[in-house]
Amino acid sequence: MDNVYAGIELGTNSIKVVVVVKQNNVYHTLASVSSKSNGIRNGQIEDTKLAVSSVRNAMKQINDMLGIKIVKVIAVVPPEGCTMNIVVGSCDVIDYDAITGEDVRAVLKDALTGHIDDEYEVVTASPINFKVDDIENIKDPKGLPGKVLESKVVVSTLPKEPLYRILEVLKLSGLETIDIAYASTGDYFTIKNEKYDREVGAIINIGELSTNVSVFNRGIQIKNSVIPIGSFNVDKDLSYIFKISLDEARKLKETFAVAVASYADLNDVIECKSNSNEALEISQVSASRVVQSRLDEILKLAKNEIKNLTKREIRYIIVTGGLSELAGFQYIVDNVFDLKAKVCNIDVMGIRHNKYSSSLGVLKYFDEKISLRGKNVSMISETDKDNLISSNKKVVTNDNIVNKVFGHFFDN
Repeated sequence: MDNVYAGIELGTNSIKVVVVVKQNNVYHTLASVSSKSNGIRNGQIEDTKLAVSSVRNAMKQINDMLGIKIVKVIAVVPPEGCTMNIVVGSCDVIDYDAITGEDVRAVLKDALTGHIDDEYEVVTASPINFKVDDIENIKDPKGLPGKVLESKVVVSTLPKEPLYRILEVLKLSGLETIDIAYASTGDYFTIKNEKYDREVGAIINIGELSTNVSVFNRGIQIKNSVIPIGSFNVDKDLSYIFKISLDEARKLKETFAVAVASYADLNDVIECKSNSNEALEISQVSASRVVQSRLDEILKLAKNEIKNLTKREIRYIIVTGGLSELAGFQYIVDNVFDLKAKVCNIDVMGIRHNKYSSSLGVLKYFDEKISLRGKNVSMISETDKDNLISSNKKVVTNDNIVNKVFGHFFDN
């Protein structure tokens, strides 16, 4: 069974894993997991042993949900420290009657030749357009007749050392990494549409320890910047103001506070334990004021960063990340930006939380990438493929819609 894709993101606070199947150009969620992580900070590996244990735990949850074993993944990597350059490749077409995926792979390989520093590794090679003989601005040349194929490509690279540490953790966890993609690439492909593919826009992802700001031109990332403030700063603010533990602060943020204090309930209060183990009542209004103040700072910094990254007119701004799920978040986005800025809204059944925007989007990116190259890929083992096709085995379900979708598509 082809077109089963699995993506994994190693975050500071959690490991996110998403598995989808593509049928009739629609992505259906098979399983998704957000599992506690250790040994990882800002997408970088600090303790290999702890990181491996975290990945194994997340994958066990996924495999138990599916009833099969995921053996291959697409790894989400942070874009911090990335470089981006435009290069050009050219190749002779194998069969003049029709360009194939093999020709596309050849021209992209030629574009990369001689342009990559020894200390860096290619993460993405995104074709801006193709040229077949004298015909220019072609998006997908496959099937067209021609003798010479050319392509203008945006190549992005990362330093090898931190990237290889991520790949080592995945390998030690029993996973084969078949591709890598930036978290920002995943964010774009989650919200991608024909309109955004024609425009210049920005995506803001508020992570645990930092906020990533990316600029895209016609669907290709051209600039990136990282602001060293994130969701954890909200926790620290709540902890400091109310004299509570960071765990209590996180719970307060995720389950009680709203993004804009004026929309909080004046009469709603919650009881917490202070650091001195005393009972403490906190109103939703007071907690939300603290949250709003930090959110306002983060979004204003991101707004300034977009201006620093490009002088082009920004036609859309999308804000994502787990923090963007706070009630009323769109209101503070409206206050800082204008009507062209929106909170990400994931419409894939089974994944309706913005913390998955990167790990979901890289699967769509990968599918488009291999389609352009004329390939098919699946990320489950050959044994599980045979079992699913030849037996009447049902996937374990627990009223979870993702498992029901899985059973439906694999038993038919």
